[in-house]
Amino acid sequence: MSGHVDVIVGSALAIVVAMVATWVVSLILRNASIVDIVWGLGFVVVAWTARVIGDGNDGRSDLLTAMVTIWGLRLALYLLWRNWGEGEDYRYQSMRRRQGDAFPVKSLVTVFGFQGLVMFVVSLPLQLAATPATPDIGVLAIIGVVLWGIGLFFETVGDAQLARFKADSANAGTVMDRGLWRYTRHPNYFGDFCVWWGLFLVATESGDAWFGIIGPAVMTFMLLRVSGVAMLERGLMKRREGYAEYVTRTATFFPRPPRG
Repeated sequence: MSGHVDVIVGSALAIVVAMVATWVVSLILRNASIVDIVWGLGFVVVAWTARVIGDGNDGRSDLLTAMVTIWGLRLALYLLWRNWGEGEDYRYQSMRRRQGDAFPVKSLVTVFGFQGLVMFVVSLPLQLAATPATPDIGVLAIIGVVLWGIGLFFETVGDAQLARFKADSANAGTVMDRGLWRYTRHPNYFGDFCVWWGLFLVATESGDAWFGIIGPAVMTFMLLRVSGVAMLERGLMKRREGYAEYVTRTATFFPRPPRG
């Protein structure tokens, strides 16, 4: 009979193997950007690891595994398509220039290790929900699935709308303010927020997963203050004409009708 420790240790080991393997491949390709593609897949690995090791409620475990798999595969395939043939992201190129010969080792810690740590913390609700056999799926889980579905919609549609916008050369240098981007400046990040709080609601119905609230909380902090909205907007304000005006009329994160 497995317990929380078995699932947590198994998930941690799976993340370590996945991130070290990705790091090795990045050295061969001289492209650290592949970590972005593996980000979503890493959560899929955790979900399946928890499902295999855990002996919790089958309905809840199957539901969480399916939700994470759909989300993670969609994100990974989209990023693979978007980044194909583009080379290494400018962020990692800049880091590579600054750190020189030390980049391989430092990237293992600051890029792959850090993302693996965040992945472990964010996925805690999945890990903690994998063991208790009761209760069955209830109202809270249904609310969670609805919230997850809203998030997946915002991510998928927002990414598709932005890709179509960028594909039109007539839009070069202009601000994307159509579709979902008319109601929030970051529909994909808002979608990610909804996905992880939705997963938390499904997981927390097991009881013990309440302690995993740090997972969606950390994801929200990352989206708003670290690698999401804050970092992206600093760059866009500097290099995108008309973005400042877009900011004045469009919600930062949570969707609302535009002003004016």
